Amino acid sequence: MAQWSDPRVTGAQSSLAGVGSRAGDVAFDAGLRSHMLKVYNYMASGVLLTGVVAMLFAQTELAQNLMTNPSMMSWVIILSPLVVVLAMSFGQGKFSASTLQAMFWGFAVLMGLSMARIFMMFTGESIAQTFFATSAAFAGLSLWAYTTKKDISGWGSFLVMGMVGLIVASIVNIFLGSDTLHWVISAAGVLIFAGLTAYDTQRIKSEYFYLQGPEMIGKAAVMAALTLYLDFINMFQMLLQLFGQRNNE
Repeated sequence: MAQWSDPRVTGAQSSLAGVGSRAGDVAFDAGLRSHMLKVYNYMASGVLLTGVVAMLFAQTELAQNLMTNPSMMSWVIILSPLVVVLAMSFGQGKFSASTLQAMFWGFAVLMGLSMARIFMMFTGESIAQTFFATSAAFAGLSLWAYTTKKDISGWGSFLVMGMVGLIVASIVNIFLGSDTLHWVISAAGVLIFAGLTAYDTQRIKSEYFYLQGPEMIGKAAVMAALTLYLDFINMFQMLLQLFGQRNNE
């Protein structure tokens, strides 16, 4: 009779354990790919929705009036996306995945309203060129972060400090009105949001390991899409400030 110490039994158990482990790895990888694909689909759809809304709203008389004669409604349109982001960030534990998804689409629409001025300030050709350049940069950075074995989690603190510096410099330049400082802010912004694209992609990939249940995964997908959406839109706006051609030039 074979004993537990029999090497044939031990070898068989090891083989079964190895098969089970490989099967688990395959299932995890498939789940991760499905999760990331959902994140990218949400993010890309949100960017597309924002672009369509911005383009259509820019052609209305209301948008033209708000551009030439700023009013309280102008501030409501500008600040409303921030309110939604804060609500989603602080309320994600209370809201369901479907509610967060609806808020994300609403946020994308509000962003389109607030970004309509871009279509009135810059030429359509420069907007298209900058959009495709941003898309290529975003795709390359996100793909690298997803596939690299290098741990870039240490970038987080430096990128946060860079963001704080960017905000402070932008506030200061409101009063100074310096073209040189504006250019420096835009250039630094491109680098910071490029770094955030890579950092956030790897963070989202790493966090999938701790997600449990379809509801939690659904919430995480929406919030991850929001994060990458903001990285993309901010990098796009910074590049447009640097290389975009204005309509009056």
